[in-house]
Amino acid sequence: MRGKGDKVNIRRFVAGACLGVTALLAVVGGAQAQQDITRIIVPFPAGGGTDVYVRLLASELPRHGMQVIVENKPGASGIVAAEYVAHAKPDGRTVLLSSLGILANNIALYDKLPYDPQKDFAPVTQIAYQPAIIVGRPDLPYHNIKEMVEYAKKNPGKINRGSPGATILTALAPLSFEQKEGFRTTHIPFNGDSPALLAVLSGTIDIDGTSITGPLPYIRSGKMRVLGVMDTKRLPQVPDAPTFKEQGYDVQAQLWYSLSVPAGTPRAAIDRLNKAVNEVLVDPQFVEKARAIGMEPRGSTPEQLAQFIKAESDRWLPILEALNLPKQH
Repeated sequence: MRGKGDKVNIRRFVAGACLGVTALLAVVGGAQAQQDITRIIVPFPAGGGTDVYVRLLASELPRHGMQVIVENKPGASGIVAAEYVAHAKPDGRTVLLSSLGILANNIALYDKLPYDPQKDFAPVTQIAYQPAIIVGRPDLPYHNIKEMVEYAKKNPGKINRGSPGATILTALAPLSFEQKEGFRTTHIPFNGDSPALLAVLSGTIDIDGTSITGPLPYIRSGKMRVLGVMDTKRLPQVPDAPTFKEQGYDVQAQLWYSLSVPAGTPRAAIDRLNKAVNEVLVDPQFVEKARAIGMEPRGSTPEQLAQFIKAESDRWLPILEALNLPKQH
């Protein structure tokens, strides 16, 4: 017969075993949760307009069955982030915030890339775009693009045009426009959008190629004016600003953002991510929040994104290569 001491020991053993099983289940559950988390790798520093938008998107995805975290890996024109994702496990859990620079422009800018833009990634979906715009000071002798072109042709070399960098779309699109229309401005590239906008405010330059996010507070305060929007429709943030097309110029130039995954990712994983993201992009409340920070949500199928990337590359790479910029190593 067992004594009371034996019964106590048995109860302690059973209780300990239960605790052990519970702990084991917690570990297994935690590991499973870790496996279910999708990471979006952003090639820009935290706090910028694009990063804010991606975090807004990520915050909505749990309602569509996805747990998402955002990681910033800035550096070297997006190369740091692109290389990281290109070599990640192709399971659909590591996603790159991609753009024209990462998927096309870097080909013309670097002798050798540690990733192949055309072979190392599979397209998932577009997520947003921002039209390139031209802003200027309100005291300029021209108030829109049409008047600016007329002024530039009568006063060669009198307009100083800024941009966030010589190879960024907001520099290339105005340059392409100038070449087509037969006039030139004096291009002054800056290291980023903010320095260029400050140069407009100080009178150092006259106009600037940019997107709506950075200059929006200055536009609303009357310190800057939008001369033209490079899109087929006006921006909801500045509904009074005319498009280039309205002024007689067939010009479209969009800063766009998309999601890509490592090549070899199963189609089922791509479709799962595509479905969840596109459901968020059409949600009216999300659209309202996105537009408040200057983003226009736009989704797509993987096939549509692949076609779009090719068309954008075919359009802008020749312009970039014609600049004959020294390649970086």
